[in-house]
Amino acid sequence: MGIPTLISTSTASGSSSIDITSGIDSTYDEYMFVFTDINPATNTANFTFQANASGGSGFNETITSTAFSAYHDENGSSTALSYWTDRDQAQGTGYQQISFYLGNESDKSVAGMLHLFSPSSTTYVKHFYSRVSRCSGNISPAFACDDYAAGYINTTSAIDEISFKMSSGNFDGKIKMYGIA
Repeated sequence: MGIPTLISTSTASGSSSIDITSGIDSTYDEYMFVFTDINPATNTANFTFQANASGGSGFNETITSTAFSAYHDENGSSTALSYWTDRDQAQGTGYQQISFYLGNESDKSVAGMLHLFSPSSTTYVKHFYSRVSRCSGNISPAFACDDYAAGYINTTSAIDEISFKMSSGNFDGKIKMYGIA
């Protein structure tokens, strides 16, 4: 991995979304979005993202993706590695889930990162992957989870905007965008 350069910091406080509409260009071939203390207002909401092509309108690019999760409950009675077919997209235009079934209590939050490759390319599709650590929704016992999603945004147009939001309700937290040299 190259050296990350901080480009921007966005803070959500009861926000419906964080839309990053500048700073994604041909300066870097890889962009990394780092999430800190993302906490939904709605219990069991999903943390998601979508992109917008240069000159496009709306966050609705076509995505093909896959998702899986490893988890362990706090009393040690249940562990698993699970593939989540309902979090995949097969040429879908919805927001891609990168973490799911989030708890909204003050001691639960999401932390992790999303990598986006060659967003300014006008030749190739745009690959991404994410890894996020979270505490499950308000259930007992609580689960520590490690969520993964990967895929590609199926456009050869340049991507210059990205949006993060919950599947339901508002959220708090911080997202930092880095360029990787």
